[in-house]
Amino acid sequence: MRLLYERWLAEESLDFDLREELENMTEDDITEAFYKPLGFGTGGMRGMIGAGINRMNIYTLRKAAYGFGKFLLDTDKASASRGVAIAYDNRRKSETFAKTCVEVLAALGIRSHLFEHMRPTPVLSFAVRETGASGGIMITASHNPPEYNGFKIYDETGCQLVPSLADQVIAEVEKVEDVFAIPVMTYDAAKREGFVKMLGRDMDVEYLKQIKTIPLKPEAKKTIKIVFTPLHGASREIGLRALVESGYDVIPVEEQMVADAMFSTVASPNPEDIKAFEYAIKYGHKHKADVLLATDPDGDRLGIAVRHNQEYVFLTGNQTGALFIDYVFKTRQARGDLPAQPVVYNTIVTGELGATIARSYGARVESTLTGFKYIGEKMRALENKAETFMMGYEESYGYVIRDFTRDKDSIQAMVLAAEIVNSLAAEGKTMLDRLDALYETYGAFRESLENITLKGRAGEATIRAIMEAFRTQPLTTLADRLIVAKEDYLVLKRFEGDTERPLMTPAENVLKFIFEDGGWFVLRPSGTEPKLKVYFALVSGTVSTTDEAIERVRAAVLDIVNSVIQKSNEEVTA
Repeated sequence: MRLLYERWLAEESLDFDLREELENMTEDDITEAFYKPLGFGTGGMRGMIGAGINRMNIYTLRKAAYGFGKFLLDTDKASASRGVAIAYDNRRKSETFAKTCVEVLAALGIRSHLFEHMRPTPVLSFAVRETGASGGIMITASHNPPEYNGFKIYDETGCQLVPSLADQVIAEVEKVEDVFAIPVMTYDAAKREGFVKMLGRDMDVEYLKQIKTIPLKPEAKKTIKIVFTPLHGASREIGLRALVESGYDVIPVEEQMVADAMFSTVASPNPEDIKAFEYAIKYGHKHKADVLLATDPDGDRLGIAVRHNQEYVFLTGNQTGALFIDYVFKTRQARGDLPAQPVVYNTIVTGELGATIARSYGARVESTLTGFKYIGEKMRALENKAETFMMGYEESYGYVIRDFTRDKDSIQAMVLAAEIVNSLAAEGKTMLDRLDALYETYGAFRESLENITLKGRAGEATIRAIMEAFRTQPLTTLADRLIVAKEDYLVLKRFEGDTERPLMTPAENVLKFIFEDGGWFVLRPSGTEPKLKVYFALVSGTVSTTDEAIERVRAAVLDIVNSVIQKSNEEVTA
C-alpha cells in the first residue's frame, strides 16, 4: 500500500488536487485509499471521490474505460464506428468523468455519443439502442451520499453488463499495470477528430414518445394533483415533462429542481427513505396534492407517498410493485388484451404479494439475483418468444413496465403510478385502500429491510465473518419458526432436509432461509456500499400479526449478527 501511495505521489502528471489530497493523508487514509482497487459490484463501479486506487478519480476511471473499450473491440469489431453512448448525472465530477471516458475511448479509436447535459439512467439505456451503439456508460452513484460517484456499463441492448461479460471487462482492466500510462486523446482533440457526437433534445423527444405508450387509460380525465421532486437529480426536466405531457397538474419542489451535487436540502438523496420527502410533504399539504413522487439522482428509482386521511403515507418498493402488477393485469384483462403467456420478473429478495397477484392471472413469475442487469438479461431472452414481458421490478424501488429501456426506469413508473392514483381517485379510493383490499384477497404480505453499515477494510472482514457464521451453523429454527430450506447462492445449492439441488443462477454471496409457511429472510452484502443487507418477508391473516412476526425474526437474526460483530471487534482490539 505504501509503495503504491509513493508511486502516485511521485507521478509528475498527477492532477494537482489529487496530489494535495495525497500529501495530507494520514496512515489510516493511505490504507483505506490503497488497500484494494475499486471493484465492480451489483451496480457497476462505485466509490468515494478522491485519490487512490480505491477511490473514484480520473485515473481509476481511465482504467475502467480502457478495460471496457478493449472488451468492446474484442467482442464486436464494429464497436469503433458504432460507438458508446455516455450520460452523467448531477454529482461532483460527473461531467469530468464522462469526458474522461470519451478521452480514453477516442485513443482506442472508439466514437462516443455524449449527452450535452445531464440525463437520467433510463434515457441512457434507451439511447444505447436508439443510436445503435455497441455499449453504454453512465456516470452516477445512484442514491449514495454526495462524496460518492460511480461508473455503470451497458451492453448493446441498454442492459447493464451481467457478470459473465463484466468479468471480461475486469480481465482487461487487470492487464493495466500503470494507470498513468493509459493512452488518452484530449477531449477537444476528440471533438475535432470526429470521435464525439453530442446527444441533445432529439433523444428526449424519442424517449418521451415511448413513455406515452405506458398509460392504459390515456383518455381518462385527469383530476389529481402531483408533487414531483427529482431530489436535485437528472430527471428534473424529463420527469416533469413526462407528467405534464400526460395531462397532470404537477407541482415541482422548486428547491430540489436545482442540480445540487451536495444535495443540500436532504440528509440523503434516497427516495427509499421517507426523510427524503420532507420538502415534498410540505408542498403536498400546501397544495393538497394526492400523491408525492420522488426520483433518485440518476432517475432510475421512484419513491411514492400517498395522501390518505389527510396524511402522507410512504409506500415500500414491494407495495408499489404489487399495486403496479394488480393494475396492469386487471386493466388489460378488462380491456381483453391480456397476453396468453405473460411473464413478470422480480428478484430473490422481492416480497411475494406482487408475484402472488401475477400468478392469479396465469403469469409466470421468475426471480433473479439482486441487480436489475439480471432482469434486463431475462427481458432480452424473451425476444421473439411466445411469452410476453409484462413487468420487471425489485424491492429497492426499481421498476420497468415496457422494454424500450432495459434498466430501472422511474419515468415509466411515475406515469403508471399517476394513472393508478387518478383511476382510484375516480372511485373515491387511494392506493392504501387498494392495498388493504389486496391483503384481504391474497394475505397480509409484509416485508422489512435491515441495513448494517460496516465501513472500511475491517468492515469487509466482519461482513465475511457474519456470512460464514450463517453459512456454517445448522439453523433449523428461528424465533420459534421452522426453517425448511436454505439457499446458498455462493455454492449454488438449495438444501432442504437431506436433499440438495442446484440453483440455476450466477454465483453470488447470498443466503436465503425459507420458513415452513413460505416466509423467508435473506442476507446479502451490498455490491456498492459498505453494508450487509438483511431482508425479511412473511405473511399472515392480518397486517399486525405479520409485522409482529417479522419483528421477532428480525430480533433473532440480529442477535446472531451482533454476536459476530462483537467477536470481530474484540479480535481487533486484542
